[in-house]
Amino acid sequence: MPQNKSNLLLWIIVGGGAFLFLILCFVAAVVYFTGEGSSGLSLSSSQVAVIDLEGIISDSREFVDELKDYGNRSTVRSIVVRINSPGGGVAASQEIFEAIKKFRSDTNKKVVVSMGSVAASGGYYVACGADRIFANPGTITGSIGVIAEWYNYGDLLRWAKMENVVIKSGTFKDSGSATRPLTEEEKVYFQSLISSMYNQFVSAVASSRNMQDEVVRKLADGRVYTGEEAKADGLVDELGTLQDAINAAAKMAGIQGEPKVLSPMRKRFTILDLLLGDSRSVLSMNPDRSESHIRFQYLWR
Repeated sequence: MPQNKSNLLLWIIVGGGAFLFLILCFVAAVVYFTGEGSSGLSLSSSQVAVIDLEGIISDSREFVDELKDYGNRSTVRSIVVRINSPGGGVAASQEIFEAIKKFRSDTNKKVVVSMGSVAASGGYYVACGADRIFANPGTITGSIGVIAEWYNYGDLLRWAKMENVVIKSGTFKDSGSATRPLTEEEKVYFQSLISSMYNQFVSAVASSRNMQDEVVRKLADGRVYTGEEAKADGLVDELGTLQDAINAAAKMAGIQGEPKVLSPMRKRFTILDLLLGDSRSVLSMNPDRSESHIRFQYLWR
């Protein structure tokens, strides 16, 4: 075969391969940005984004990152946070609450909460950061309070003829030890921590819901309420479905007609995630592994 024809064939093969690679990259980008059933690449400037908050709240990073992403998109005019959570860690719940308030302040975009089956304790704390709260009549919400719990296996150690040895620098350094009962002094100490966190919860609800502190305290004895009861007590604004919340968010953003709904992206892990740095989410089997055995939580039990 002549040299020129051989070179031409080589260029065709290389060029065709490069073109195919670009096509595959484009398809991958479309899949990545749109997610399952979302409209991430839509050119519409009338989008309402939906963010899911589901399960025990143990970390705020994923939610906050998603919120920031939508805040930077000019096509997204408002946000609906769909909550199905009994609450979780105190700090994580507070971080999400503060992130929602900061998002509203920095972007001037409206945030509407839609409560699913459960939006209690830390889930309700998060909801208070929004402009408006929707609940279904049968939604379980409220549970305004704090709980700390742990297991004590001291009797098991003694049964096994084992002894826990502690050398400490201060009276309270091993407070809440799982190998011995609390002292009276420690009970007072832990109750003061619980009371401080409780006051923070009450203050957040009172300021966000424009309610008197004493009114909130009467409701904040740890009990849960149905969505219907919560509306009557001023803890939520409206009774309605997720679609009602989306329609309200669109109206509050000045969107005319049917809004384009940007559905939550569903993360699909592959071997590339391990290679490109997303191994923390893939390999972490216990997100609370680094925490103390004592957990202070805004959690409905």
